[in-house]
Amino acid sequence: MTSAELSLFIVRLLAGTGVFLVGVHLLTANIEQLATGKIRELFGRTADRRLVNVGIGAAATALIQSSGVTTVLIVGFVNVGVMNLYQAAAMIMGANIGTTVTAQIAALSAFPVTTYIQISVFVGILLSMAGKGDAVRKTGLILAGLGLIFIGLALMSDAMKANRDAVQAIFESVHSPLLLFLSGILLTALVQSSSATTSVIIAMSVAGLTIGSGNNEVLYIILGTNIGSCVTALMSSATAGTNARRAGLIHLMFNTLGSVIFFVLLACWPTFMADTFRRWFPALATQIAMFHTFFNVTCTVLFLPLCGAFVRASEVLIREKRPEEPPTFLDERMLSSSSLAISQLEKELLRLSDTAMAAFRMGFCAFQKRDKSLIAPTRELIDQTGSISQGMVGYMIRLSAKSKVAEERNITNLHSNLGDIMRIAEIADNCTKYTQKAIDQNLIFSVSVQGDLTRMAGRVEALYELTRQAVLEKDPALLPRVEAVEDEIDALRKELIDGHIRRLNAGECQAESSGVFINLVSNLERLGDHLTYIADTIRN
Repeated sequence: MTSAELSLFIVRLLAGTGVFLVGVHLLTANIEQLATGKIRELFGRTADRRLVNVGIGAAATALIQSSGVTTVLIVGFVNVGVMNLYQAAAMIMGANIGTTVTAQIAALSAFPVTTYIQISVFVGILLSMAGKGDAVRKTGLILAGLGLIFIGLALMSDAMKANRDAVQAIFESVHSPLLLFLSGILLTALVQSSSATTSVIIAMSVAGLTIGSGNNEVLYIILGTNIGSCVTALMSSATAGTNARRAGLIHLMFNTLGSVIFFVLLACWPTFMADTFRRWFPALATQIAMFHTFFNVTCTVLFLPLCGAFVRASEVLIREKRPEEPPTFLDERMLSSSSLAISQLEKELLRLSDTAMAAFRMGFCAFQKRDKSLIAPTRELIDQTGSISQGMVGYMIRLSAKSKVAEERNITNLHSNLGDIMRIAEIADNCTKYTQKAIDQNLIFSVSVQGDLTRMAGRVEALYELTRQAVLEKDPALLPRVEAVEDEIDALRKELIDGHIRRLNAGECQAESSGVFINLVSNLERLGDHLTYIADTIRN
């Protein structure tokens, strides 16, 4: 092979690989966007049953065609505390099974029918350009991605066929199992996709090329790809919390141990390929894809009972060395799936509202007890709400850039609710100011006044519980009850202010206390309004 021929071969091979990767990206990204609700539903079924979690991991990966995306999402869930390590370990095993679907699709390129599948690029692009709805356009891009996968495989295969003798001579000379194994790890780590490396190997087989003697050699590369695929999860977990890093390590341990066991098996059984898959399946591409599936299913069956051992090993190897960051449901990894990110934002919003209400309770208690010592802790809680709010705003801005119209409505509601919750924190801050003023000016409030305020605060608490339930359950049937309690709070405001005026006229209350009392009652009524606004967003 001359230098010119070598250059042309490399260019054509890289071009085919590039087209294949673009196809995989289009397929993965758009399936993920279309199926985001299904993904959310799948992860929402996380249970303590290992087989269920294996199924969730496999289904999610088969759905979005990327074990890397699934594993990154799993690491994200572990990082925010939604999923424990035992559940994550089983899901990662399932994701390894799900990722073999891509190799099975690539293996279809060995059959003539795939030539006709390539026309889906034209059909898909037309559909994405002419389609009016977002779902139609994304379906078109999925079709285009599927066609590009087969076009990329065909380009790689054609490049190898054109230089078959020279390429075959190179690959026939490679017999070292360890070298082939390490090559699989390195190539997959570079492209961060075991599916891409496996598909290149399949394209070689379609071109009629064999590695080494044509026995087990090609399988060593496949084993290496499973370890190389851990790079994405390890990179994702590197800057995350302790448990997220443990999840990435479990992924590495599981794949490495399985690959080593099969490496030893293949080394001890040199005719494994000839005695099994070559007898069962006629096409070499199908044999490789089936081995990939067989390997991952077998490893899952072997190691699923050992999930606890993997978790304990990860806890020994990665110990708590620094205090954990303040808890949050937000994780950058979730931004790859808008629906999952919105779900996490909703949980963070509830955490924010609980913090704001805790600040209000403490501030109101400080006023009732005339206790200055409660002012500082109240303001600490108020500062926490500000920190949580800032994190949510930044997260929502990044999410909005990649969201669909329907999801954007949810984000708008979250922005609105965020503003209302921050008004609750402001009311808590007002309570601390009223406390300070009452103490400094020695304002006295009668027992009956304190009782009236306690009664009104009790209705506010009842309204918060109803609002929280309505938002959690997204149940519009609770809205009439919310409105009824809000009406009670409005009526109490009028009743309390009218009663205060009567007491002033009778000389039972200090005139100096009027400003604080009326402002506090008005703040309680405003708090009820903001809670009602939050509950009302579930109508949309």
